[in-house]
Parts: sequence; structure tokens; C-alpha cells
Amino acid sequence: MIGSLWRARLEALLAGGGRKMLGIVGPPGAGKSTLAHALSELLGERAVAVPMDGFHLANAELARLGKAARKGADDTFDSAGYVALLRRLRAQPADELVYAPEFRREIEEPIANAIPVRPETPLVVTEGNYLLLDRGHWAKVRDLLDEVWYVQVDRDLRRERLIRRHEQFGRSPQAARDWVARTDDPNADLIEATRLRADVVFRWEES
Repeated sequence: MIGSLWRARLEALLAGGGRKMLGIVGPPGAGKSTLAHALSELLGERAVAVPMDGFHLANAELARLGKAARKGADDTFDSAGYVALLRRLRAQPADELVYAPEFRREIEEPIANAIPVRPETPLVVTEGNYLLLDRGHWAKVRDLLDEVWYVQVDRDLRRERLIRRHEQFGRSPQAARDWVARTDDPNADLIEATRLRADVVFRWEES
């Protein structure tokens, strides 16, 4: 799945020693999680995947804020908390185990302390939509990452994937299409506008 050019890029990133932080960014349905996990499996104990989605606000809080229908937009995450975790991981002491949250799609909720990050792990792969956004707390993310890969995918394929995902987790076909049009597509437009801030564009067909 991961070709020789990308493998070489990973090894070059790790060559200097110490903790390195790789960001994987792209619109919803681009395959960011798939790539992050593929990189982690490729490197084994040398890498750990830490998703931005672990910082989704809880459904109850989204409802309280009147944002439940916009879940996934940039202001429906604890972006300050995400930045704080990245800073902690960059400066992780040798005697400290850090726990990161993850997002469980089967319950549509974040789960705290689900991903252990060991201090001896040289690469943290963090993936999410808004790593290159230049507003609010998101603007602080780019400087905390050593390299950022933007995952490019055909728009129609991306939308098909999203519709299938929403159906898989309980939405009707029409509700899934409506959610993609109302929420995912506007988010994708915002994310695609940040592509030029990435170091490189990753395309699955070229991997």
C-alpha cells in the first residue's frame, strides 16, 4: 500500500533522531485514517497514530451549544485541547506515558485516554481535517508538526465513501446524502483551501 518513495520519505524524516510529528490532513472521506494506520503498521513500534477526531466535542455539549447539526465543522472540536496534546507529545519526558483520546464511530463519541503514546516511540502520526487551518487555535498546529501530507482524492469518490459511512452507522440513504451536502461538503471546501500549506500531496493511486 505504501510505495518506496513514501517509505523513503518516512525514513528521511526519522533520520535525525528524537520525536518527530507527521500530520496527515485532507477533507472528510479522503482516507486519512487509513493512511495513518498504514504508516503505523509499516513502522511498527516506531510509530503511533493519534487522531484529531479524539477532540470532537461530546454530543451532549454539541446539543447544548446548538451545533449538533454541524458536527465535524472546525468549531465543534476542542481545538485548544488538541494543540495542548501536540505540545505535550513534542516535549514528552523519557519517564512519562501520555494517553491520547480517540473517536468511536459506533457510538459517535470521543473516548478519553484510549491511545498510549510511549516516550521511546520516535514518530507520532496525527491525522485530521483542520491541521492546516489558519484561524483560532488551529493556526498553532502547523508549527508543531515536522511535516504535513495532504491526502488528495477524487471528489465523487470521496462523497460516495462518506455516504456509505453514514449509512453504515445508522443514517438512511437520504439522510446520509443530506448530511454530506449540508455538512461534509462545506467542510471539504474549507479544508481544500489549506492544501498549499502542506509539504506534499499524497494520492492513493500514486502510492
